Amino acid sequence: MMGGQSENPELWAFLESLHCGEFLSGTVTAIERFGVFVALDDGPAHPVFPGVGFISCAELSWQRFDAAADVVHVGQRVSCEFLQFDTWNLEARLSLKATQPDPFQVIADSIAVGQQLPGQVTKMIPFGVFVQVADGIEGLIHLRELAWTPVETPSDVVQVGDKITVVVTEIDRERRRIALSRRQGSSAGA
Repeated sequence: MMGGQSENPELWAFLESLHCGEFLSGTVTAIERFGVFVALDDGPAHPVFPGVGFISCAELSWQRFDAAADVVHVGQRVSCEFLQFDTWNLEARLSLKATQPDPFQVIADSIAVGQQLPGQVTKMIPFGVFVQVADGIEGLIHLRELAWTPVETPSDVVQVGDKITVVVTEIDRERRRIALSRRQGSSAGA
């Protein structure tokens, strides 16, 4: 532990005063493989880290990325949502992606079960394929939904990179999943 309330009273008081959902601004001071440090505009400096704010990689963006530097750069100004007070590291856990619309919810609001969508095969797995139906949004076509006749492997029908038309069979907002079919007119959940 970095030190409790008695060792860093000013920092502890500042972090305790923050409320979940509050927006904080600051400057990106360091990028690590596990996340990003942010020097907040308000509040004291951190005794060890290059910033009191910390954004884990999972909270940087809704989009996939290889490295945090693909999303932000040192010196960049950011506005983030406060998630929690990390009492172990004495830092404000922040979310940059919470300030952006969730692309899954946006697409889920704009499509319906039974709707046809254009897509591109992005990945094949033993039991089906993933198809990108919007920027950063993929749905799964189970093997049984790839063709009207049974197939043994996805490569019997499609290849990565193929552009295909799919039908939405299920939208699961809670689990953030879209189920798809290539069988036009197939029943949902079949």
